[in-house]
Amino acid sequence: QVQMVESGGGLVQAGGSLRLSCAVSGRNFGSYAMAWFRQAPGKEREFVATINWNGYRTSYGDSVKGRFTISRDNTQNTAYLQMDSLKPEDTGTYYCAASRKSWDSGSSERNDFGSWGQGTQVTVSS
Repeated sequence: QVQMVESGGGLVQAGGSLRLSCAVSGRNFGSYAMAWFRQAPGKEREFVATINWNGYRTSYGDSVKGRFTISRDNTQNTAYLQMDSLKPEDTGTYYCAASRKSWDSGSSERNDFGSWGQGTQVTVSS
C-alpha cells in the first residue's frame, strides 16, 4: 500500500519562503513521476509543478513559474517543492501526487496521477 505524507506547510508572510516535502513509501519511488497540486477554498485543484522519474524534466504552472522549484531525491524517496516570493494567492492546501505509469515524463493532468497525499496547508498573509 502506497503512503504519501506531505509536510512543511504553515503560515508565512508575503514574500517569504516555504519548503514542502512529500515522503513516499510502499512503491518504487524512483520510477514514477511526481507532481504538486494545490486547492484553495471554493476552487478546483490546480496544477503547480511536475518532475519526471529521474528529475531531469520539470514543468510549472504559469502562476508559479520563476518562484517555485520542484525537485526529488530518489535515495530518500522524497519529493520537494521550494516556494519563494510567496503571495497571498498561493494560499491553499498543497497535495503531492505520484504518476500511474512507471517511467513517466511528468504531467499537469490530475488523471495521470493515481496516488495522492493527504495535503498540507499553506497560508500566506499580506
